[in-house]
Amino acid sequence: MRKIHLYIIMCLAGLFSAVDLSAQTPLESRADSAYTADDFTLAAELYSRIIAESGTSSALYYNLGNCYYRLGKTGKAIVAYERALRLDPTNASAKTNLEFVNSRIFDRQGERGSFMSNSFDKAATITGSNTMAWIAFGFFVLCLGGIALYIFSSAIGARKVGFFGAIVMFLLTVCAGILAARGASIATNPDTAIIVSPSALLSTSPREPKDRREEAMLLHEGTKLEILDSISAQNDTTGLKWLDIKVDNHHRAWIKSSDIERI
Repeated sequence: MRKIHLYIIMCLAGLFSAVDLSAQTPLESRADSAYTADDFTLAAELYSRIIAESGTSSALYYNLGNCYYRLGKTGKAIVAYERALRLDPTNASAKTNLEFVNSRIFDRQGERGSFMSNSFDKAATITGSNTMAWIAFGFFVLCLGGIALYIFSSAIGARKVGFFGAIVMFLLTVCAGILAARGASIATNPDTAIIVSPSALLSTSPREPKDRREEAMLLHEGTKLEILDSISAQNDTTGLKWLDIKVDNHHRAWIKSSDIERI
């Protein structure tokens, strides 16, 4: 009788796994096959469709970035790699490809932010915000263990270890919690964008430059920007906006929304 029950359970488990594979595998297989066959346009369309229908993942954005790079769409490739790393900062392949593509873009940007803030952000994105939150929870449990050791132990040495250990664990809990919150903020920040047009002429005011005095600078595909503000274009029915952007610590100008894509 037990063998019959075990057989039924195994059959049901196989049925559920078969349903999952039939629901997800064919489209991904078509995308992978298209990429292998060098049909990068179709592969990009299929990966984008999977993301729209089934949800995002770091691996899908990584594959999409590879497709865009093969198609010569450097800006869109960078956007895809950046999104992959937002979902999983430990995706080494996406990080390597992003560094490679960034090394090949035309513009070389100056420093953005301060050394301290950049170092803090780098520490906050070493791993995912959820993982960092669990690390904070682990430190908190150890902190409670130290408090318990201090309260219930009769040995002076153990009480000292519990007291000072609890203080250290509490400080580590706070630090890990702050890093988790900052990591989550970076991962959901809508104000970072990449130029996806071959080139973009920036203006000193939210309109097309009338002469060279209103031309701020010329930037090229792949350049990373920080969006500060936006304003709708006058007498425009297409939804075009002009964005007040920061290139680095020393350059700020206006750019058309059609020239960029938010990460």
